[in-house]
Amino acid sequence: MARDVLTPPLVREYLTHQEKALDRSPHTLSAYARDLDAFCDFLDRRHGGRTWDFATVDRLALRAFLGELERRGLAKRSAARTLSAVRSFYRWLHVHHDIDSVAIRAAKTPRLEKRLPGYLLTEQVTALFAHAESVAAEDDPDAVRDLAMLELFYSSGLRLSELRDLDLGRLDLLSDQVKVLGKGRKERIVPVGRRASIALRRWLNLREEIVRRPGADRQAIFVGRTGKRLAPVTIQRRMHRLYDAIGADGMKTHSMRHTFATHLLDGGADLRAVQELLGHASLSTTQIYTHTSVERLKQVYRDAHPRGRGTARTEE
Repeated sequence: MARDVLTPPLVREYLTHQEKALDRSPHTLSAYARDLDAFCDFLDRRHGGRTWDFATVDRLALRAFLGELERRGLAKRSAARTLSAVRSFYRWLHVHHDIDSVAIRAAKTPRLEKRLPGYLLTEQVTALFAHAESVAAEDDPDAVRDLAMLELFYSSGLRLSELRDLDLGRLDLLSDQVKVLGKGRKERIVPVGRRASIALRRWLNLREEIVRRPGADRQAIFVGRTGKRLAPVTIQRRMHRLYDAIGADGMKTHSMRHTFATHLLDGGADLRAVQELLGHASLSTTQIYTHTSVERLKQVYRDAHPRGRGTARTEE
């Protein structure tokens, strides 16, 4: 936690409960700690250093906190996540310490704009892999590793954190599958495609020499030249370099996961099967990809049909 000893004891107790009793992932705990840290810091400043109590937080204080988040330029989605963390904390306070706040319960989540996820077209995917394969042709370890990561992102739809945390014991190239620890520490098994399997075998052969070095992480699948597990920012930078090479502007590392889901649904995959592959808790989260497919089909129609462009005109 960022505030450490300055963090109120109740917040520390809540985070410990989330970790020990509910087995929240480190990523979730970090997000909760960051959001509650911002909330407590605001209350410290609002009370001018004087003692305050969670039970006394009223509607005006909460509105002022949300207003500060907006003035700081925080995106609505991030503000909504922060409010969700505060609500979760207060639900815990009510159950475990009989502390309630009508203001927190009544607070409305900021209205979020609906955004369709960015994804690559089939021809862009073809160009992307052609480039990655040509760069990896000389057996440069970094390039071979990047190709393996790209193949796994597209083949299995992994999140960045899931790919980064993969250990050798979770990859089974005999059965062409990988066991993934996803959000909420939920495990799922996803297939590894033939091309991804070939790319991974090639990388693992080169990796053997790298992880013999002192201090190397022999469990991590994706390591750097020193043998240490790759940091998320390094994976992002390497993926963005590949995107930039084919002019895929605006694409992010997560876009490969969106591409995986969109192409499966375009190919006729069952929505619930895609939900399981992605590790979504709710089917409604997966359904956004059906909107992506429909929008793409509409654009194809508008571009290809002689009477698909422009506005309708009533005949006289």
